[in-house]
Amino acid sequence: MLEQQAEQMRTDWDRRARENARHFIVTSQDEWSDAEFFASGMQTAQEEILTDMTNICQGKPPKEMRILEIGCGAGRVTRSLAQIFGEVHAVDVSGEMIAQAKASLRAFPNAHVYRNNGMDLSVVPDLAFDFAFSFIVFQHIPSLEIVESYLREVHRLVRPGCLFKFQVNGIANEGRLAGALPACLQSNAPDTWLGAPMSEADAMAMAERTGWECRHRIGADTQFFWLWYFRKAT
Repeated sequence: MLEQQAEQMRTDWDRRARENARHFIVTSQDEWSDAEFFASGMQTAQEEILTDMTNICQGKPPKEMRILEIGCGAGRVTRSLAQIFGEVHAVDVSGEMIAQAKASLRAFPNAHVYRNNGMDLSVVPDLAFDFAFSFIVFQHIPSLEIVESYLREVHRLVRPGCLFKFQVNGIANEGRLAGALPACLQSNAPDTWLGAPMSEADAMAMAERTGWECRHRIGADTQFFWLWYFRKAT
């Protein structure tokens, strides 16, 4: 079942990438210039990374850190991460998105992108990571089982005590998200666009099952439910 869902994600995101990758990554505009698109990625980094460096770096210089991004798409945020941190590794389920990400990251030899299988991080080199990040990605995943698989995989790769900061959809009623759905996907809403919502109870239970400490959370019951998971020392 999970393999089928992951394959559907790959198929759907390859199609979206071919149609209009940048629009499906950031739906606020139909067309994005290079400057606008990557400036929006820097805005995300400024709002979610640079304002939170105490939790993220824990005293380590950013340029000495190796970090992981889940769901890099066309490299919108990845480029900014590569300017902040010493080494960036990023995955996406879509080969079409990865091709665009590679093109956008040619000037950043410290950034490495991989097409994964949509369920785990077996494609990522078995290295020790200092931080992991994901934004507007898990909100599209069709099952919490896949999200939990990612949590176990990130836990495997990050150092003890390090942070995985990520965003999920906290809205239980899918209909409340329909207004943000591109018109061409309205009939496909239950598929790989709206994804499975996560409640506060889900978030806490999932952290406990997968070896994380959920120290902070904001935005429960909204589309932008942010979670700060720190890997337990044991």
